Amino acid sequence: MARFENRIALVTGGAQGIGLKIAEVLAAEGAFVYAADLNPDALQKAVEGLQSKGLGVEGLLLNVAERASCEAAVERILAQKGRLELLVNNAGITRDSLLMRMKPEDWDSVLAVNLTGAFQLTQLALKPMMAQRFGRIVNIASVVGLMGNPGQANYVASKAGIVGLTKVVARELASRNVTCNAVAPGFIVTAMTEKLSDAQKEQMAALIPMRRFGTAEDVARAVSFLLSEEAAYITGQTLSVNGGMYM
Repeated sequence: MARFENRIALVTGGAQGIGLKIAEVLAAEGAFVYAADLNPDALQKAVEGLQSKGLGVEGLLLNVAERASCEAAVERILAQKGRLELLVNNAGITRDSLLMRMKPEDWDSVLAVNLTGAFQLTQLALKPMMAQRFGRIVNIASVVGLMGNPGQANYVASKAGIVGLTKVVARELASRNVTCNAVAPGFIVTAMTEKLSDAQKEQMAALIPMRRFGTAEDVARAVSFLLSEEAAYITGQTLSVNGGMYM
């Protein structure tokens, strides 16, 4: 039996990078996955690619920063499937700048997507999960949310907030058989890191004991584990996937 056979999953930021790989891994392990994203073109391409592999995936246009969009997404899933069991809050943005130069709107937008978005979807998903007396939530944090990073006050604050939110949800919902954990990736090979020069990549890799960047699949496998029954007694934890960069 597949690990997630007959499970219904929602993955935000599912059109590219880590989110897309998470959607692929969960679907390959038997889940029906709603891959949600704000970019319609990227989402259509991603979903068609996964469906061409025979995977059970459906695209869902979603702006996690807007409450009405989150409500509509969860309502659609429940109307179509009657339940929502696995939630991965992965959607995130960056607006980097030194603190003294950071625009208030850049602070607000990053917190709105990265932290408020996770809060909104988690809150909306809890009602069906509590009724089912089953739910698995994984939030995507970041190594910089644990260690800090110059020029990313907004991003770091949002990811540190994710860690705190994870612990609260875990404590509040444990008695209802709902677990909530976080995965904190380090430097991962994505479209963003591919834009770096070779010298920059070498400099960053030198900070990692394993001397290489991680892959989206490394993160997806950690998420899959925390969503699975193998992790049924794990909640409120942050699993670092960073090659030893921060311990």
